[in-house]
Amino acid sequence: MKTLHITIAVTFAIGLIAAIAADSMISDPISIVGSFVELRYSLNPGIAWGIRLPGGVQEMLILLALVAVGSMAIKARNTLSLIAFGCIIGGGLANIIDRLRDGYVTDYVSIGSFPIFNVPDSFVSVGVGLLLVEAFLAKRQG
Repeated sequence: MKTLHITIAVTFAIGLIAAIAADSMISDPISIVGSFVELRYSLNPGIAWGIRLPGGVQEMLILLALVAVGSMAIKARNTLSLIAFGCIIGGGLANIIDRLRDGYVTDYVSIGSFPIFNVPDSFVSVGVGLLLVEAFLAKRQG
């Protein structure tokens, strides 16, 4: 469980610090690779890809998802699973705290025509990817 707690703490801290930095430092787009990869400030009132759900439903789904992931994390036994769940929980918590600050999630990474996202979103995606890798490896071994 120590691995889970450390991963949650690190991903949460990095995600929240990145949102605070974006809020205070990005006003105009900052080119990383031409206009293809930029730091571009955006406020997201919705969930993934800006999808907005009716009042209360969005918050309830976020809370239910976090509880579900937390209950699965408690049952996890191997390091890869614990890191994966830690990334998902830490990234999710960072986005929740960011949303509580001003009602929006701060997005700031723009790559091509993909919707603008943030570091906590990346942690969630990496966590899901790690769980998929783990499931694939388990199936190959079993």
